[in-house]
Amino acid sequence: MRWQEVRAAHPDRWLVIEALEAHSENDHRIIDRIAVIDVCSDGRATMKRYGELRRQHPQREFCFVHTSRVELDIEERLWLGLRGLRAADLSP
Repeated sequence: MRWQEVRAAHPDRWLVIEALEAHSENDHRIIDRIAVIDVCSDGRATMKRYGELRRQHPQREFCFVHTSRVELDIEERLWLGLRGLRAADLSP
């Protein structure tokens, strides 16, 4: 499906989606084909479900979104993997 089709099928809903076909342009992720994985009751439930799916299937590309968005604007962020370091670990 495309985003406009997803919005029409699920108006005013929180969704966990999977990018079936996607590419990057100017630090943004453009999702060309979408699969709706789950419809959730609220943002908190959506984030929880997203986290579960990411742990179960780390190789797949999931996002959580609300269908009130006219366009999918997904910014790509570079993660450096510094999670869990203490300040003492960074001192010279």
